Amino acid sequence: MKVYISADIEGITGTTTWSETELNTPDYQFFQKQMTREVEAAIEGAIAGGATEILLKDAHDSARNLDISNLPINCKVIRGWTYDPMCMVAGLDQSFDRAIFIGYHSKGGSERNPLAHTLCTYADVKINGEYASEFLINTYAAALHGVPVSFVSGDVGLTEEIHAVNKNIVTFATKEGVGNATISVSPKLTLMETKRLVASSMKVPRQHIQVPLPERFMVEIIYRDHTRAYRNSFYPNATFKPHNTVEFFTGDFYEVLRILQFLT
Repeated sequence: MKVYISADIEGITGTTTWSETELNTPDYQFFQKQMTREVEAAIEGAIAGGATEILLKDAHDSARNLDISNLPINCKVIRGWTYDPMCMVAGLDQSFDRAIFIGYHSKGGSERNPLAHTLCTYADVKINGEYASEFLINTYAAALHGVPVSFVSGDVGLTEEIHAVNKNIVTFATKEGVGNATISVSPKLTLMETKRLVASSMKVPRQHIQVPLPERFMVEIIYRDHTRAYRNSFYPNATFKPHNTVEFFTGDFYEVLRILQFLT
């Protein structure tokens, strides 16, 4: 059984301010370690659930956050950015049995996590009229290859979104955002439950957790700055939508990933 793991940090237990997520800042050190611990717990759970091969993507900011010294011998890791449109799930293809997302977070425009955003902090993304999260974008990216997502950890707002998309995807809520604060569970509880729930998620039949791709996509990238929107509206087949939005229509989700790669 071949498993893909994508790891972010804004949904890791306890992260509350941007300085706790940024490489080489003093506040970052504990949360870098906690991110690594939560990923290791997910790997242990995946192996306990039958995984024989794992590909891990460090998918936050520099993509050089995880301490990889304790990774098992059947796990490979992608550090840094490949710069292909698969982005946070680079390297994922049809050979994988399922995917796992660790430390994910609420969508841009949400009040459910002080660190909520989608792909960047200067624009929000809508797909088919709804604000889109990185969970949804990467779940659709996995669906391009027929790979379902079986487990996701992150804030309460994200877990509620996931249950609305597919109630069979197993989740664990690490924290809840309140204004500019978070209420987090014990980091030890996250490790224990991540390992247990990932292992159980490996037993969920693939067809029960597969999220279908819509037939058509209307993408809206909403910028803070209308001049950036105007400039980026010259992307092929994109249009400027007053006052600060780029709009794009396609029936191919890979083209959605391509425009997000270049315009966010």
